[in-house]
Amino acid sequence: MNTIAIIMNVLTWLALFIMIGRIYKKQEMKPKIWKVLIVVLVGLFSFSINIPVMEQQVKLAILPLGVWILYWIYSRRNEGMSWRRYRQYAWIGFIANYFFLIMSLLIIFIHGWIYPKDEISTYISDLQDSSIIKTHPSGQIVSLDQEALFSQLKEATRKPVYSEKWYYETYVNAENETKIDERFPYQLTGVTPKQGSGISSIIFIEQNGKGILISQGQEQFYFQLDAPILKEAK
Repeated sequence: MNTIAIIMNVLTWLALFIMIGRIYKKQEMKPKIWKVLIVVLVGLFSFSINIPVMEQQVKLAILPLGVWILYWIYSRRNEGMSWRRYRQYAWIGFIANYFFLIMSLLIIFIHGWIYPKDEISTYISDLQDSSIIKTHPSGQIVSLDQEALFSQLKEATRKPVYSEKWYYETYVNAENETKIDERFPYQLTGVTPKQGSGISSIIFIEQNGKGILISQGQEQFYFQLDAPILKEAK
């Protein structure tokens, strides 16, 4: 569960409801609440473009399509008075797009500050139910040394991911095609990320037990340890 996203969403909707409430109180002829909510939701509809921010996509609203649709509906019905009554709510719906844009940016920056991507403890916090799965025939029958891993979490060093180099070393330059030594033949399962981060990742262990490759979405993070975290299975 992404705690930061939940909190920011609640605060954003709260701010919108406060804006709606203030406008509603100032109106002499009160519109129907259910119509206000529908107008706000339709006003949210817009032509948007995606912009990349810190390897994520956020939406930037450009054209108020929802506002135009509502104006067209009310003008066809010759309900000019009703349109003037609901017009502010339609624009609140469109402006809400920018509230959500700001919210998305804040979530990205705050989440990155509280849960740094370059710290292995962000992805591995609780090892109580952890275990090792062999994902390639070149792996041995091993188990996880939980104590060795836990004691090295703070000292783990992030290193570059050499995907192309590793691929060539493993598959292209292999001396024997029938016997390939996979660089990361083990998967670490049952671990829990830092509480409230909402992070979901796949964690692989290097053949020598001293390297951890974390795959999260389209990103990969490689960490090196001083001592192996694998031991012979009993």
